[in-house]
Amino acid sequence: MGQQNLTSVTEFILMGITRQPELQIPLFMVFLIIYTVTVVGNLGMIILTQVDSHLHTPMYFFIKHLAFIDLGNSTVICPKMLANFVVDQNVISYYACATQLAFFLMFIISEFFILSTMAYDRYLAICNPLLYNVIMSQRRCHVLVAISYLYGAFQALMFTLKIFTLTFCGSNIINHFYCDDVPLLLLLCSNAQEIGLLIILFSAFNLLSSLLVVLVSYIMILIAVFQMHSVEGRKKAFSTCGSHLTVVVVFYSSLLFMYTQPKSTHSFDTDKMASVFYTLVIPMLNPLIYSLRNREVKKAFHRVFRNQ
Repeated sequence: MGQQNLTSVTEFILMGITRQPELQIPLFMVFLIIYTVTVVGNLGMIILTQVDSHLHTPMYFFIKHLAFIDLGNSTVICPKMLANFVVDQNVISYYACATQLAFFLMFIISEFFILSTMAYDRYLAICNPLLYNVIMSQRRCHVLVAISYLYGAFQALMFTLKIFTLTFCGSNIINHFYCDDVPLLLLLCSNAQEIGLLIILFSAFNLLSSLLVVLVSYIMILIAVFQMHSVEGRKKAFSTCGSHLTVVVVFYSSLLFMYTQPKSTHSFDTDKMASVFYTLVIPMLNPLIYSLRNREVKKAFHRVFRNQ
């Protein structure tokens, strides 16, 4: 199966996280728990923000979409990965691989811009409270979320089509636990430099532009908070930002760790660990951060259960 021309190749082999047989079952259990917590946490957050009228605000509208993205990202990767722990050969079909890549890219790129939209939302809530409800109208919220999804979908389609319309040859073994763009480029016969460069440029743009919005929003928030005279006002401002700031720090630090490694120490194993973090661990942590650190979510949770 190793050496053949891709005119006849209908599947790829995923190397997975580890090739050590004694780790397969323990890792299967760990990732099964992670995925279960992710599904319960994110679905719970989506349902809670939908059914509780007190959470029908722009902030929770964005949290609901972040939960949807996290659930989607995890579901695109984790069930297939879990299946691969218990089978002898981690095979994924050609079209399933293309589909997995497209959805993974769409969700991960959308997450950048949902997080930056949430930072902008917090900036308006704290720095411009009197006009907040006017600026963050329902229509604007829907437009901001739609832009994030459409931009993510555009890039996902562009890269998936560019990669999968070219010819693969030689090995059909992907050195990863899911179909990612960089490991796939290594399997192309034709010169993949142009796509590789495009991926680097778009990745840098996505990371830096969304991070810039987050940083500018939080600098403005900090300035506004230090100008507040009441301790209570400062406390309230920090409490509305605390959860989002935690999520942002965890998400961007894992991506920056991956992108800023020197070439000499860069390896697929460290890439895999970073990927585990932002595709599986972060989607599990986000709803926990929002529910544990947020008094409004706790109150909504009690209200919903009292009404049952």
